[in-house]
Amino acid sequence: MRAPKVHADANVGFAWLRMLGAVTVVVDHSAPLLDPGRLTIFPASWGMSPGYIALMGFFAMSGYQIQDSWSRDPSWWRFAARRLLRILPPLVVVVSVTVLVIGPLVTSLSQGAYWSNLQTWRYLVGTIVLFLLQHRLPGVFDANPYPFSANGALWTLPMEMLGYALVLVAGVLIALGLTRGLLLVFLGVLVYADTLWQATFGDHGGGGSLGELPLGSTVAFLVPFVLGMILHSFRHRIPLRPWAALVLLALYLALNQTPAGRYALALAAAYGAITLATHWPKRLERFEPYVYGSYGTYIWGFPIQQLIIMAGVHNVAALVLLAVPAAYAAGQLSWRFIEQPTLRLRRHLPAPAVKRPAPADAPTVQMEPAGTPVR
Repeated sequence: MRAPKVHADANVGFAWLRMLGAVTVVVDHSAPLLDPGRLTIFPASWGMSPGYIALMGFFAMSGYQIQDSWSRDPSWWRFAARRLLRILPPLVVVVSVTVLVIGPLVTSLSQGAYWSNLQTWRYLVGTIVLFLLQHRLPGVFDANPYPFSANGALWTLPMEMLGYALVLVAGVLIALGLTRGLLLVFLGVLVYADTLWQATFGDHGGGGSLGELPLGSTVAFLVPFVLGMILHSFRHRIPLRPWAALVLLALYLALNQTPAGRYALALAAAYGAITLATHWPKRLERFEPYVYGSYGTYIWGFPIQQLIIMAGVHNVAALVLLAVPAAYAAGQLSWRFIEQPTLRLRRHLPAPAVKRPAPADAPTVQMEPAGTPVR
């Protein structure tokens, strides 16, 4: 007789964690948006940021889920089409609304000066392109305590795209005859670069930048991404045990303010997030319709917070209480009216000639950001 299922479907677990992570990022942004001298909502003496930890978990879950997507259909062009259909439509909407609606309403410049300023159009086009990401809109939020970005949450999206490229490159090379051990080589190179550049939640580290993309932080986030790829590729050999996740969490807390803390964080966030997602309580499955939309919550949270601050809110607790439900509502609207309709377009992609069945013990992982919470 088959034992009753005690854990929620993995899709639900991942969706819950992504939504909780997106809300955590919104909460953590509240302190520096009101006081740029602060890096996080936590006391500085703690040496950690809940938003940064959430982002590490996001990248690990993306590595796991995107690797799963490739393994089910290893077609480079269908893979690329799925990724673009997932990440671009919500991004185009939030950037367009920011430039074409919010910008002219709140800019300190005259309408003529705003629309004729080249930076307005650089922001619109460059941010949608992602790798030409822009942060400043002319005159927008200039009087706010944090005038440096109209939507600072978007900075991780180019890194997410680089993670997708890693999955594609690894998949093609493995199909050509290399072993899955290639992923360990990728991890070793990234860990070495991370050791050299030393990015943290308050410092982009060394390595310089590619446009607006800080290479030190990019490498730091790609480490848990590749760990997620490895945990999926070697899932038959690496058991996901809650007690082991707790041990890794305790190890990170113990090593947090030491040089080894960066490695403990990446490992604890990657193993912990994926283990928790696949061991999510079944009783929480009934809330499934309400936990999708993390991508929208993440990318709308920052401009919503800037607008609330501009309206006169200058208390962190008040900002959190107002911004979290507003960002969540924006995420739900994005999910229902932008993301779901565009994801349905995938059915027009030609099906693979031979459909590979998933291993019986592998969780079926569907589409849901990120992020950054992007899947």
